[in-house]
Amino acid sequence: MFESYYGFSKTPFSPEIPASAVFGHESLSEALARLSYAVERRLICLLTGEVGVGKSLALRSMASNFEPARHTLVYLSNPATGARGLLTDLVGDLDQCPGFFHTKLIRQARDAIEAEVARGKCLVIVVDEAHLLQPSALEEIRLLTNSQMDSSPKFSLILSGQPPLLRRLKFSTLKALEQRVGLRIRLKPLNMEDVAGYIRHHLQLAGRSDNLFSDDAIHMIHKASGGIPREVNNLSIQALIAGCIEKKAIIDESTVRRAIAEIESD
Repeated sequence: MFESYYGFSKTPFSPEIPASAVFGHESLSEALARLSYAVERRLICLLTGEVGVGKSLALRSMASNFEPARHTLVYLSNPATGARGLLTDLVGDLDQCPGFFHTKLIRQARDAIEAEVARGKCLVIVVDEAHLLQPSALEEIRLLTNSQMDSSPKFSLILSGQPPLLRRLKFSTLKALEQRVGLRIRLKPLNMEDVAGYIRHHLQLAGRSDNLFSDDAIHMIHKASGGIPREVNNLSIQALIAGCIEKKAIIDESTVRRAIAEIESD
């Protein structure tokens, strides 16, 4: 096992790390600041980025700062359920018993939102994988934001998804929703400096504070991963496994090359 060979206290590059231990690179820090603003102002917000760039991590980090007595988070993660499924999940998460008929669900969702506001809660509704939603589901969500002739938004709505979400909102049928978006956030891949800091940060979390990865190895990981954190994780773990097999004390460029070849051969 490479963990024992390299003296790690735990497996490095695991996505299951506490929000307080996340590597705060510039793009993520900016996204969190903007998400906080959207929550406080009760805006409709778009959070977009490529697969593996860290959208879910940003949402988890955002939620870790919520105060249970002040915030209510509803996380809708399954776009395949359609408009009715989203409303059912929303009503259920707000401690109501969802009705069967669609019209009743709409009324229940509105009433549940009103109840949270009446309790003085800051309601945040997150729709993940929103690029997979059908236009009818997106329009249903928009209708929930209509209140008091647009003068007083009652909750923050965060639509998180891949870049096609931006193109989908350009459809004429979704123009009303697109016009109501108050904030757009795009998570960017890591640059070379960020990748170096990211790798060293995760190694430190696992108990290694020295330069286990050579500069050339880090440069190759950045190039091969395109700066996508999930790809950096995969390549780094594969390189550690290869290094352990080769009995190497340092992960160098040749070790990373082997890791890349092994991944591409799968």
